Amino acid sequence: MLSDILPTGFEIGVLAGKVSPGDTVAIVGAGPVGMAALLTAGFYSPAKIIMVDMDKKRLSLARQFGATDAVDVSEGNAAEAIMAMTDGVGVDVAMEAVGIPKTFELCQDIIAPGGRIANIGVHGTKVDLALERMWIQNISISMGLVNTDTMQQLMRSVETGRSTHQP
Repeated sequence: MLSDILPTGFEIGVLAGKVSPGDTVAIVGAGPVGMAALLTAGFYSPAKIIMVDMDKKRLSLARQFGATDAVDVSEGNAAEAIMAMTDGVGVDVAMEAVGIPKTFELCQDIIAPGGRIANIGVHGTKVDLALERMWIQNISISMGLVNTDTMQQLMRSVETGRSTHQP
């Protein structure tokens, strides 16, 4: 977990996405890396963390790990649901943790002006980039591979129990 999953969610999602206190964060994909992003996003005290997935069990677990909201994409239009949760503004940080075009497009649809999209997922096919919409909103997009520079920090966090949600 500390050699790949946890630092990937933290470095490529949370740090590259510049999660800050008071942010509204959406994590699209509640698999292991999405959950790692959820656990470590809490280090920066976002006001809201919305977990997005189609698996009800993963969404339930995400709530236990600190997600304030959950959106089941199989129950309707996820973008509309998230926009309603954010009073039509969108999220400050959208993390894509799946690696398919549809989830990256969702991140583009829910990002607020001035927001940051952190692409964590590994894409095996091209993805459309809606520059015609996003350039005027000053959206930043980051992506990359984990370098594990944070492994010692994360190890200390795991040892002290701070990488898990404390009810």
